[in-house]
Amino acid sequence: MPEMYHKHELFEPVDLCDDKGNLNPAAVGWSRTPLHTCNLHGHWPRKKRWNYWAVVSPTHMFSVTVSDVDYLGLPFIYLLDFENKTFAEKTLLKPLGAGCNLGSLVADDVFYNDPVMPIEMVHVEDGIKIKVGCPDFEGKPLKVDLLVHQPRHHETLNVVIPWSEKRFQFTSKQNTLTTEGTLQWGEDVVIFEPEDSFACLDFGRGIWPFESFWNWSSFSSRLPDGRSVGVNIGAGWTDGTGMNENAICLDGVLTKISEDITFDYDPSNFMAPWHLSSFVTDRVDLEFKPFFERQAKTDALVIYSEVHQMFGHFNGRLKCQSGETVQIENAIGWAEDHHAKW
Repeated sequence: MPEMYHKHELFEPVDLCDDKGNLNPAAVGWSRTPLHTCNLHGHWPRKKRWNYWAVVSPTHMFSVTVSDVDYLGLPFIYLLDFENKTFAEKTLLKPLGAGCNLGSLVADDVFYNDPVMPIEMVHVEDGIKIKVGCPDFEGKPLKVDLLVHQPRHHETLNVVIPWSEKRFQFTSKQNTLTTEGTLQWGEDVVIFEPEDSFACLDFGRGIWPFESFWNWSSFSSRLPDGRSVGVNIGAGWTDGTGMNENAICLDGVLTKISEDITFDYDPSNFMAPWHLSSFVTDRVDLEFKPFFERQAKTDALVIYSEVHQMFGHFNGRLKCQSGETVQIENAIGWAEDHHAKW
């Protein structure tokens, strides 16, 4: 039965794990700023760590990830041109996560050290500097230099999902972060302007079951009055835990959605319109019309992953905790269907 969740909000720093590497009960909850130290240990090979960034402008989407799933590292990048529907992607498979350096805090810097595709995610005074180099990105050199702004009082969604004392995940989802910089691919240059370019962070640290399924959807946009608005909503992987990863961020102020979201779509035709809505209240009512499908599949014996990540436009309405209803018109974002055995 649909229900409302009322897990408590956290206000003080806390360790994710106890001395045995199991879930610290005091870590379960959510917060508006990252408070968790993700002191993962033991449980090999179930530990999963990643920092995923997606940067969206009116014309392009660029994404870069550094991930380590204990027995394998998977740094990857991809680039989508909305107008031409051209797409390029590169994934590296690194045994035992060689070269992937990921910390235990959201504020830690992240590096992937390899001349094939060096990656830096470094905290600076104004936010996070993202740099990527790739001498051979589908036959052309790629160079990315971006600055993601992180205003001090900008609220974010930070949640612990407790499957059990031995299986759990901390996630920090951060969207509506204005971004500026350049991406050069061969002779083509993409400019990301802070007025209309936004970054989204998916930071994950946890001890996962072998088989998982999730939906995830996010967008960041600018309202006619100049305010930023975005959502992070998910389903599947949080079912039955009493927690979820659902929230609205309006001009840097978070509204935690204390109910599940239904993802209504046709898995035999992912390009058909999707409907995303809140189960209990009218907090979320969105139609999503895809214009591009990214299908990525990894089958490397020890890991299997198949994702249908759809890019498109959101229309509908969101209701914030203040009672304000916000109309969403043609906001660019994504919704995905992901199955994993890892």
